[in-house]
Amino acid sequence: MPDEPNRAAEARAIDWLVRQRDPAFDDWDGFTEWLAEDASHAAVYDAIASLDRDLDALPRTPPIAMIAEAPPPRRLSRRRWFGGAIAAALIGAVGLSVPGLLGSDGRIETAAGEHRAITLADGSTIDINGGSVIEIDDDRPRFARLESGEAMFRVAHRDGDPFVVETGGARIVDLGTAFNVVRRDRTTSVAVSEGVVLYNPDRDNVRLTAGKGLDARDGASAPPVVKDVDIAHVGGWRSGLLVYNGAPLSVVAEDLRRTAAIQIRIAPNAAAVSFRGALIVDKDRGRTVADLAALSGTRAERRGEGWILTR
Repeated sequence: MPDEPNRAAEARAIDWLVRQRDPAFDDWDGFTEWLAEDASHAAVYDAIASLDRDLDALPRTPPIAMIAEAPPPRRLSRRRWFGGAIAAALIGAVGLSVPGLLGSDGRIETAAGEHRAITLADGSTIDINGGSVIEIDDDRPRFARLESGEAMFRVAHRDGDPFVVETGGARIVDLGTAFNVVRRDRTTSVAVSEGVVLYNPDRDNVRLTAGKGLDARDGASAPPVVKDVDIAHVGGWRSGLLVYNGAPLSVVAEDLRRTAAIQIRIAPNAAAVSFRGALIVDKDRGRTVADLAALSGTRAERRGEGWILTR
């Protein structure tokens, strides 16, 4: 339709917005040139920036002990796809309290695209992404084990009683904070949005404060790699926002499979491509894949129930 906004411009505006969050950002000349390329770019950027400012008003987690029912299908204005996609990502999220709803062994498994939220006896909450396995121990109320996948932890503070998350061979010790943990392919990634956590205090003893994260490979001789993270985007998968700074396409594809049940294969000739930018999980999964292709310089082709990205 003639009045439909330019999806590529919207995706590019999000990319500029994410890049400008970095204190080291200095490509203002490039940003100005992009605005000057088309008279509509400034309006698109302003609309995206306005919606981004509203993100802080959204709930950090789905309601606990409730099932979020999907509203009747409706067609959103394309002008509002950014905000609509975030809201859509919450549809189908499941919240539960621990008693009576876990397996007999305290094991929780989520299917790809399924999100759950649990509240522990001490008031701590765990948001579990799709394609994940987590274990809770009734005899250890301040403990959880992430076998695979991704989870966001918001830990209730208790002096002298740390909360421990185990994943792989690592222990993440916390006294009261919020942090996200991903376990994939013998690698553990941690990102902290509030407070302080200790990663492997008996071995690596890495202290992570808010705005810091790390990647650690099982059996690696080198210490974990500590990095800066954007606090606003830690656990962003819960609201349908995925942000990357040079991640392999294979990692992005895995995250989309886990978060939204989107199946993407990476062709060998695109295996070395890295992705930097933001993705919104849209109700129309094809739009999300199209944005990924546009921002990564690849081509998306539909293959059966999924897609393949090629150079």
